[in-house]
Amino acid sequence: MTYLEYSVKTTPSGWRKILYLNWPLVVLLSAVAGVGFLMLYSVAGGSFSPWAEPQMKRYLLGLTAMFVVALVPIWFWRSMALAIYGLAFFLLILVEFFGAVGMGAQRWIDIGFMRLQPSEVMKIAMVVLLAAYYDWLPLAKTSRPLWVILPVLIIVAPTMLVLTQPDLGTAILLLTAGGLMMFLAGVHWLYFASVIAAGAGGIWLVFQSRGTEWQLLKDYQFRRIDTFLDPSTDPLGAGYHITQAKIAMGSGGWTGKGFMQGTQSRLNFLPEKHTDFIFNTLAEEFGFVGGVSLLLLYVLILVFCVFAALQNRDRFSSLLTLGIGLTFFLFFAVNMSMVMGLAPVVGVPLPLVSYGGSAMLVLMIAFGLVQSAHIHRPR
Repeated sequence: MTYLEYSVKTTPSGWRKILYLNWPLVVLLSAVAGVGFLMLYSVAGGSFSPWAEPQMKRYLLGLTAMFVVALVPIWFWRSMALAIYGLAFFLLILVEFFGAVGMGAQRWIDIGFMRLQPSEVMKIAMVVLLAAYYDWLPLAKTSRPLWVILPVLIIVAPTMLVLTQPDLGTAILLLTAGGLMMFLAGVHWLYFASVIAAGAGGIWLVFQSRGTEWQLLKDYQFRRIDTFLDPSTDPLGAGYHITQAKIAMGSGGWTGKGFMQGTQSRLNFLPEKHTDFIFNTLAEEFGFVGGVSLLLLYVLILVFCVFAALQNRDRFSSLLTLGIGLTFFLFFAVNMSMVMGLAPVVGVPLPLVSYGGSAMLVLMIAFGLVQSAHIHRPR
């Protein structure tokens, strides 16, 4: 009996699959989304519009999508890996010609009821394809140069398209998530040492290019780096966002000013209070305790993904679950580091909390894949 035949024989069928869902994970995801609804209600001055109500509808849509994806056998998603990646790549190309422009960037496709950001789709599509690739590739070939080239192309090609939008934050996440997938698959550490050395050289080259005809970053991206290194150099200009964010976070103290009592957000000193900097609103109103509580929920979701990966017996399901868990970790780690001044501001939303449709819908579908691997593992 093959592994696939054994998997089919020993996994639940029909509606019995609902019983095998990882329900604690569903509860944790709903709790995090609930925090987002609460904060969006607060920053709107005690109103469900214009942010909280649409976000609730999107979460219900995402939750439905997660259940649908979860009920489909994981081996079907493995067979569709290349098609999913191809669709995401096609959408990235489509953005270059027909993408909607916002805040100086061309990153979205208007599909009527929402604006879809294809780079969000690519974050998960890339993980799915890499998991399928390393599931197909024999372990003995994992570190051979010829077999390392293809996954590198899978990672670099969409990254270059995302950089042209421009979206430096998402490009960094794609590179990091892809590198972590290769590391988890068992690619030799010398490859990563070489990449790190090349990256250090690339950073030096980026700074050397500033002010030249071949400048590698946009002016606003250099200003973000300057602001990260010393926000006080331009407190009313490029450093305004992070300065106000730090004031909001620090003024919350241990227990915060109270729900809907945050002065920085309610008086509109805090920019992007409903998207990138929503964590600062939370910290101002609920203090250190509120911020750590949200962080704990995120960590518990990550722990569930790790344990689910360890319970899976096939390589694809394990790599996919770990890859999605690590991508989720990168989301909240980069956002929290960014709004606390520990990393440059790169425009990465806080998962399931920041206002936005694409990120939430794609993330819920990704957790649907995690649930599918959980439900259909051999028992």
